Amino acid sequence: MTETPPSSVLPHEEPLPPRYDLWTAAVFFCIGVAIVWLAWQMPTYEEQQGKIYTAPGLVPALHGIVIAGLSLWLGLRAITRGALRAGRGQERPPREGYSDTRLYLAAALCLIFAVGLVGRLPFWLAAAIFVFSFTTLFEWQRGAPARERVRRLAIAAALGIGTGVVVTLVFERGFLVRLP
Repeated sequence: MTETPPSSVLPHEEPLPPRYDLWTAAVFFCIGVAIVWLAWQMPTYEEQQGKIYTAPGLVPALHGIVIAGLSLWLGLRAITRGALRAGRGQERPPREGYSDTRLYLAAALCLIFAVGLVGRLPFWLAAAIFVFSFTTLFEWQRGAPARERVRRLAIAAALGIGTGVVVTLVFERGFLVRLP
């Protein structure tokens, strides 16, 4: 694997200090173990003479095992890269032009979708509004010509409506799941 020169690395491609990976691994390990534990608590259908593969906790348990396993791998990789060495991976120097605003905006949009739209609107419309809003806010470029902005809004609208309709059809017709 060859390293790219710093001038060709985009800001979102810069590697994080190993300590960040170690903390991430710890959090995801706890999540994976919690998923396995909760899946273990689910009914097994033994009283109905069901088979092991009909247990509702089987798939979540497998997902939890994979999450926990991958988090262990990430944690070991972080340790080998120096996450536990004193003075290494403590803090990352702030980058110019970056803030947590985009993170907060994404979290707010997800919260609005989950709490404010789902259940109050048909699911396809709630999903369409969410995807349109998310795409518009994260693809908006200040100073872009009006023609480019209209084009981006049209693309965001098409993505939103397409996603809303396709997700609804896949879940209701393919998976036979009633959506709110």
